[in-house]
Amino acid sequence: MITQPQVTPTPDPDEERRRIQTERLLAYRDDGPLVAVLKGRLGRGLPPVPAVLAALLAIIALAVTGSLKDGPILIVPALVLVALVVPSAPRDHLGRLDWLTPPLLRAAEFLTIILLGLAAGTPKWLLFVLLYVIGYHTYDTVYRTRQSIWPPAWIFKAGLGWEVRLLILGVGAAADQLTLVASILTAYLLVLFSVESVVSWVRLDKASAQANADQDLEQSPEDAAEQVTGDAEHG
Repeated sequence: MITQPQVTPTPDPDEERRRIQTERLLAYRDDGPLVAVLKGRLGRGLPPVPAVLAALLAIIALAVTGSLKDGPILIVPALVLVALVVPSAPRDHLGRLDWLTPPLLRAAEFLTIILLGLAAGTPKWLLFVLLYVIGYHTYDTVYRTRQSIWPPAWIFKAGLGWEVRLLILGVGAAADQLTLVASILTAYLLVLFSVESVVSWVRLDKASAQANADQDLEQSPEDAAEQVTGDAEHG
């Protein structure tokens, strides 16, 4: 029996580019476990940029009008952001301006943390460290994906995502326990993100070194001599 060789279909370059762009922007959003649970139940979803802008303007309005004072009102900014932005997660983020979604979302998250901290009297140094830790996680994600190195999916869930982080802080602020809650959250995220990042980069360096070593072993003496000669001439 003669079997025809199976030909692997070549992916469409444009489709592959759109897929990678979508995955990259979704990674930059830093969605967490709540989005993971609800994403498949939200249908097509809301346009991301208008949703984030609406939430950001609502939070700014609450701050400007002086509504953010002690008490249950402090959970409102987190609820507004979650209610408007979580439904935008199912979108493919391929619109002309959808690249603005991650920076706008990060700005909304940082602004909410600052407003809650100031309203609840949380030490400013603690707010700075919390923002730094989240900012480092964002930078690490961007740096990896630009080198086609994708962070593991579990780190976004373990890192709670922007939505769960804000809900936790909102509840803590409403209960007048924001300093304690922010301290625990900051310590947890600091250990999680720093350890995962260091371990991942160390493993990558080892894998790269092993790949180079394997390549050197496969290199013929003639190729090695030619490479040395070429390096000497360039030197």
